[in-house]
Parts: sequence; structure tokens; C-alpha cells
Amino acid sequence: MNPFLLDNFYLLVLAMAAVTFLPRVFPLIFLHGIKLRPNVQQFLGNIPFAALGALIIPGAFFAADGNFTYGLVGVFTAVILAYLNLNLLLVVIGSILSIFLFQMWF
Repeated sequence: MNPFLLDNFYLLVLAMAAVTFLPRVFPLIFLHGIKLRPNVQQFLGNIPFAALGALIIPGAFFAADGNFTYGLVGVFTAVILAYLNLNLLLVVIGSILSIFLFQMWF
């Protein structure tokens, strides 16, 4: 392997580490003593859920053999079970079971 490429590789890994590390450390260092308004705290508290939903939902619709209907059944079941405030494990098991039963019947 070319040493020039290897040097660039290490520089790239170092840059990716900095880009990942700095946004996590910056608020801890500089915003430690600042009291945010409750609506700002609520907004920031919802960001992980929104990001997780944006990552999971598109794949969930086509997870079962690329069939949109199976994904729709699973997501619909998960939403209903989550609305009932069930445990996350029960929501996942319920969704899997609903897709299994839907596949057996249809």
C-alpha cells in the first residue's frame, strides 16, 4: 500500500473522530451552567426520538421480504401497542407476532 494513502487514511480517521467527538463535548463544556427554558429542553429531549424514527421507519415498511403490506401491519401494530404504553419488548414482540399471523392468514 502506498504510504501517502495510508497517511491520508489516518488523517481521515482523525478528522471523523473530531467531527463526532466535538459536537458531544462542546455542550458539556460551554453550556454546563446555563439553564434552558422548559420548552427548549422539551424540544431537545425529542430530537433522539425523531432521529430514531427517521432512521427506522423507512426500513420498517419494507423489512418483510420487501412487501409493503407486511411492513404496514407491523408498524401499525407497534404504534397501537406503544400508544397503550406497553414495554418496548412487548411492542417489538407484538409487531413480530402480528406480521407472522398476517403472513399465515393472507
